[in-house]
This record gives sequence, C-alpha cells and structure tokens, in this order.
Amino acid sequence: MESPSLGRNVLYQRKLKGYSQEKLADKTGLTVRTIQRIEKDEVNPHLETVHMIANSLEIKVEDLLIIQDPREETIQLKWLLLMHGMPLIGLMVPLFNILASVFLWVLKREDNPVYDINGRKIINFHITVSILFVLVFISLLTIEGYGFLIFILVIPYALVVMLVNIFRILKGKECYYPLSIPFIGSKNPSNKGILVLLLFIFFSNSNFIEAQNKKIITRLDSTSISKSDLTNKIELMSGHAGVTGLAVSVFENNKISYQRTFGYKDFTKKLQLHETTNIYGASISKAVFAVLVMKLVEDKVLDLDTPLESYLPKKIYDYAPITKWHDDYSDLKTDTLYHKITARMCLTHTCGFPNWRWIEPDQKLRVLFEPGHHYSYSGEGLVYLQVVLEKITGKSLESMAQEKIFIPLGMKNTSYRWQDRFESDFAFGHNINGETYQKDTDNEPRSASTMETTPKDLTLFLEGALQKKIISNISWEELMKTQVRIKTTAQFGPLSQVETSLYDNIGLGYGLGWGVLNTPFGRGIFKEGHGDGFQHYCILFPESGKGIMILTNSDNGESIFKELLELAIGDTFTPWKWEGYVPYNQPKK
Repeated sequence: MESPSLGRNVLYQRKLKGYSQEKLADKTGLTVRTIQRIEKDEVNPHLETVHMIANSLEIKVEDLLIIQDPREETIQLKWLLLMHGMPLIGLMVPLFNILASVFLWVLKREDNPVYDINGRKIINFHITVSILFVLVFISLLTIEGYGFLIFILVIPYALVVMLVNIFRILKGKECYYPLSIPFIGSKNPSNKGILVLLLFIFFSNSNFIEAQNKKIITRLDSTSISKSDLTNKIELMSGHAGVTGLAVSVFENNKISYQRTFGYKDFTKKLQLHETTNIYGASISKAVFAVLVMKLVEDKVLDLDTPLESYLPKKIYDYAPITKWHDDYSDLKTDTLYHKITARMCLTHTCGFPNWRWIEPDQKLRVLFEPGHHYSYSGEGLVYLQVVLEKITGKSLESMAQEKIFIPLGMKNTSYRWQDRFESDFAFGHNINGETYQKDTDNEPRSASTMETTPKDLTLFLEGALQKKIISNISWEELMKTQVRIKTTAQFGPLSQVETSLYDNIGLGYGLGWGVLNTPFGRGIFKEGHGDGFQHYCILFPESGKGIMILTNSDNGESIFKELLELAIGDTFTPWKWEGYVPYNQPKK
C-alpha cells in the first residue's frame, strides 16, 4: 500500500471534486505543469500554494497536509498545546498573551501550515480580547454598576475559550475562537503588517499603563495609593479630626495629579467648599512674594545683598505712613541696626525684626539682634521689604503681583487684598468647635499675610513652581537652596529659643521665602499658613517632581497634616513637631 502524500491527497481531492487538472489550474492561477508536478510529488509546494489549492477545492488545508512520521504528530501536538496554552500567562502579565502568541507563530509558521493556521487564529483572538479589555476598563471608570460587571466577565470568557481550545486540540479537533476580529488574514502577512501588529501591542500596553497610573499616586518612596483610597481616607480622617473644609492637590511629574475639595466653606450653613472658593492664604503669601522679589531681582530693580535703606532718598522713618500701620517706621528713629537689613535677610527671616510689632511688650518695632545672625520668623521683615519695593518702583504690591505672578499663571481669583467679587463664594474660618469667625474683608495688602486665593489658583502657582515658571532656573535654585540653618526646637513659642540637633538629619533650614529640608529624594521646600480658622501647608520636592498642597478653613486643620502627608506622598520628613502639628489622635501636651 502506498503511503499517503500531499500530491496523492491533491489528486484524490481533485478527482473527488470532479475537476480536471486544467480546471484546477484555472481556478488556482497555477500552470497545468505545476499541478502535474505537485500530484506526482516532484515538488514540495509553498504553503501559499497549498492554501490556493485548498481554497479552489473548497476544503480545509489540513485535508491536504500529511504527517509522515508518527513522532512528528506527537511533536506537533506539543507545539500546538504550547501555542494555545502559553497565552494563559497573559491573564496575569498584561499583553503577554499577544506577545507569546506572536513569538510562537513567527517561530513555527514556516515549519508546518498547521502552526500557521492555528497561530493566526490565536493571535486574532487575543488582540480582540485585549481591545475588549481596554474598552471595558474604560467602562469600569465611566459606567457605574454595569461597568464593573462587564469588566469582571472578560477574563472568565477568555479563560473558558482558551481552555476549550486546548481540550479540542487534545481531541484532534480544529481550534475555534469565537468573536475574533481577523487582524491577520489567511495570507502571509507582510513586514508592514507585522509592524502594525507590534505597534498595536506597544500602544495598547502604553495606554493600559497610563490608565492604571491615572488611578494611582506614586509616593516619594515609589509605593503607591489609589486616588479613591486617598479620597476615602481623607474624608475619614477629616471627619475624625473635625476639619470643616479642606482642599488637597497632589503633584507628580511636575504637574497636577490629584485635586479635590472636601467639606464646607460655611459649616453652620452646610455650604460646600469648591476649588474656586475664595480662601484666606495667610502666610502662604510669603512664598508667592519671594518669587515676585526674585523676578524684580532679575529685572535689576534691587539686589539681594544691598541694604534696603540705600535704595531710598531718605530714611524709612521720614516717610509719612499711608496705611493704617504697616508702613509706619517712626519707631526706628532710634534703632541702630535696621539700616543693615537686606532683601536676603528679610526673605530668610534673619533680619532681626520680631514676627509682628504688636507682640512686643510695648508694641513697638525694633531690631532684636544683629541682622543676618540667625533665623527668627518675621512677618515684619517681609512687609519692610514690600514697602521699600513699593517706594522704589512707584507701584503697589498688588499691581506688581498681578503683573508678574497672578496674570501669567492664570490665577484669576488671587489678590493681596479683598475684592468685592470674592463675596459670592468665599470660605469662613472655623474654630475647633466648627463655629465661624467673622471674615476680615478690610485688610490692606501685605506681602506676609493678606493674600486671598482659591484652591485652584494656588495649585496653579505650585505647579508653576515645580515647572520653574516666572523666574529663571538660576533664580529658582537660589530661592530653593539653604540660606540659613535652623537649630531651634520649635518654630514658635518658648521652644523657638531652645537649640537642638533633632533636625540635623534633614538639614532643616530656610531658603528665600520657603523652608528647606533634605531627604533621600532630594530637597523639599515648604511653606505654612496660619490664621484664625485657617491652617495650610504646602511642600514641593523639585528633584522628584512631587508635592502636595493642603488648605483648610479650620483650627483643627493642622491635626491631620502629619497623617495626610505620609498617606498621600510618603512625606515622613516634614518636621511636624517643630511646626507644632499635633495629630488629632494624639493628646496635646
């Protein structure tokens, strides 16, 4: 008995169909001579030729192919099981199902038409499933309820189809992948087709990773938290701590990654706080003012190390006050040190002025120590620098800030003075019991304390700081570097006079208008804000492109700062004891 061959199978199927060699040649586009040589097994036809003959005879390619060695049949079965089974790993490793299928297909498709046929079907199925997965992932984010149901059905469907086909291969049956889109047809793909396939894999993987990343926040130490978890935990902790209203923005890669508001702008009336709600910025004003000063330094308006008095044609105390109190320097007529004060000293809190004149026993302004000697927080120093700049330029603080900072950054609802338009949507400050303070709407512009802003606007400013907008990189570097080390136990109160080495590990210090600390992830620059019913904190890590803004309208706000900083960005470096941020779940001493 003659052994079967591809040629004999072609001859058998042709006669079974009732075709002559001429008719088969005409239907396939081959020559009669080629048909004759194939039927006599004089040639080993290309796979493409076998496909053409099978299509013309309206049969399956498998009906023409022969496995002559029984051992080859076993090897073929193992390869087919590998091709159908390997993509199962893709259920755990994104897109491995496609990559594995393409690899095995490219490896084996020239060895036997069976591998080519099965490989195409497998690849088409897994591309289809991957596209479906991306679509249902989007539905998970956008369609409540049904989105999740659709999402959890895709993987079981793919798993069942793959297992069924493995079983079919074991039984010697043809594989069947329903609902597959024929990305790779019956013809051999061109190099362009393979390139398109690889591009699809690349961009699908990129989109999948991007979609995943949009749902999480990666902290400084590379751990992560989902944005939904962060939102839930903020709501929980602010509720426990009695924080009436809260705005949080998180930055990654030098841009906004997360921005939410919580609670109320008026707790007593249960009016919601929004990202466009006006909120008192308190001492965050100083951080913005520092950038303005550096812009004026770039414009050659002043120098950081030239005594400020030297810019004026007469003594500062000889100018008649034009504000209620902050530009009245008559107390300095007998002071022998103030003339040494420079812009750098004002911005680094080393000028020697007290924080505010009214905290002195006689409520008079004086220089308490040799200017430049050591750090001692002073709002008066920033105001003194403001007043000198206003006299040098002939412009108000407000007009300079609008021109140089607010307008360029799109901070449309920020001002160093209360504006009538803020009346329609502003936040009250609240005491620890949730009771509102009266809103102060008659502040005169002061660089150290009076900025009115919104969560949205201040987020734009901090994003601009990370992206080093407004001023040059050199100026930002000068602003962010440590100008003076801080060795005190606390920032305010009696402990601000007690030296310690507790914060040497973070190199606690002050730059120009911002606090500075060192971490394994680069420098951190920070600024606080504190007033009746308003407590804020911002910290940026320029080298890692991360940061956070926390604004609250509650005297309980600072009690959640430590936990929130650690939870959101992994900031365990902020010196919360030095700041006086006693956590809500710890007893106050």
